[in-house]
Amino acid sequence: MKAGKFMLLTGLCAIGFASPVLCQQTLPGVTVIAANYKYLKTVGGKQVVVPVTRLQRTAASYDVKNSEYYEEDYDTYFISFILPEGQILAAYDANGKLLRTAEKYKDIRLPAAVTNAVVSRFPNWSIAKDVYIVNYYDQNGGNAQKKYKLLLQNGTKRIRVQVNENGEF
Repeated sequence: MKAGKFMLLTGLCAIGFASPVLCQQTLPGVTVIAANYKYLKTVGGKQVVVPVTRLQRTAASYDVKNSEYYEEDYDTYFISFILPEGQILAAYDANGKLLRTAEKYKDIRLPAAVTNAVVSRFPNWSIAKDVYIVNYYDQNGGNAQKKYKLLLQNGTKRIRVQVNENGEF
């Protein structure tokens, strides 16, 4: 009886050690590339704040073909992404490529170039409200227009200005 258990145990161990060797296959190399890397490269920046980055990455990684809205009959899909800090309206083609976006973010932390430009041009004024607007178009490798619409206040006086990401009015 003991010899039978020993033989069974030895046989199972031999099969357990041999099976991984027999089952190994060489798989081809796989390179993972984000489908919408041009979008992220174009709209991203050094001083983009976390809510903006989070929403942009969500839009870039969205899979139209696996969504509940996908039907083979349509050429373009419009999908909205919303956070309390902002929103993106994105247009995708039938293959899931991001064609264009319209983005709007309110009261976010401004880049240093923008705040420095406002302080130097408008001393004694404070920024009461800010809106960051991004419009992305997938033409010639991707093009994005980024601007900040600011409401400046000095006592009871108010003015509206537009500044690009480099601090140019």
